[in-house]
Amino acid sequence: MTEKIELTIVGAGAIGGVVGAYLIKGGHDVTFIDVNEDHVKKINEQGITIEEKDDKFNVFAKAYTLEQYRAEGKTLKKVLLAVKALHTEQAVKGFADLLDEDSYVASFQNGLNEELIAKIIGEHRTLGCFINLFADYLEPGVISYGGVGSLYIGELDGQKTERIQELHQALQSWGDAKITDNILGYLWSKLAYGSILTASATTNLTIAEFIEDMEYRPLVVALGQEVLKVADSKGVDPEEFDDWKPSSVYPEHHPEHNPFAPLIARLRSYTKTRTGIWRDLAVRKRKTEVPQQLNPIIAEGQALGFDMPLLQQLVQLITEIENGKREIDEKNLDELFKLIS
Repeated sequence: MTEKIELTIVGAGAIGGVVGAYLIKGGHDVTFIDVNEDHVKKINEQGITIEEKDDKFNVFAKAYTLEQYRAEGKTLKKVLLAVKALHTEQAVKGFADLLDEDSYVASFQNGLNEELIAKIIGEHRTLGCFINLFADYLEPGVISYGGVGSLYIGELDGQKTERIQELHQALQSWGDAKITDNILGYLWSKLAYGSILTASATTNLTIAEFIEDMEYRPLVVALGQEVLKVADSKGVDPEEFDDWKPSSVYPEHHPEHNPFAPLIARLRSYTKTRTGIWRDLAVRKRKTEVPQQLNPIIAEGQALGFDMPLLQQLVQLITEIENGKREIDEKNLDELFKLIS
């Protein structure tokens, strides 16, 4: 029988809401901290609801804003950080003084946030996490869960510690979470995949449509290669996950093997057909976490002597859409194609 543990999830949106709800469903003691006061209020009043493809469920939970949490004199021990990458520094600095030497923060986020977290609270209190699931915050108290993916956790040094094993056991309430000694391999692999998804978000195409269309295939490959050449130069061994195979684009792409077919089939099985980035741009009209995800890769690539034209242009496209200077349109991809033709 799995031992029940107490966890705090900072950021009760798409990822944090889904993982937290499943942990509660599995009997664990989960507290949410979120900046959205309406979301916090709704969770306290009616619980958090997870809407799935063919079903939905609701669990009751405790939720606070950070100010409310502080007012109760509480400390933080085991934290799953699930805020957008652009809010990482502010969030961690906001609660860092509530941690003790035995506390930890695990980054349930997109991007390479572990390095930033470690700079603030120390590597000894930082855990790595790779999570690939398709979910959206719909309204206060309600999260749409549109596609199950993978979840890997690991110490930054690859050690299989007692705290990693304890968290791993708890996460079985969510699904088939795994421990890895190569967390960076998963994170860099996802960054390559994520660059492709980000390009799709500059259009109204679904992710599957974008990857499947042979017209866009050279761009799909080139984006993945630009990220993975940096990973390779850093000595990172990228890992496969959820039918995404880094080897399908780097170091060479072999189109005769059609390596994307399983990935496309998986994507078509999801109820969430576009990225959270697209939703931020098209529906919620808010800033995305794209610069925080891609700019560190650009900087590392340039430090290694690489030109990073595709990622630089992609960040610019997203920023212009955010600022209302560009519309979401397939024509945006022309700006990227100019750099590979």
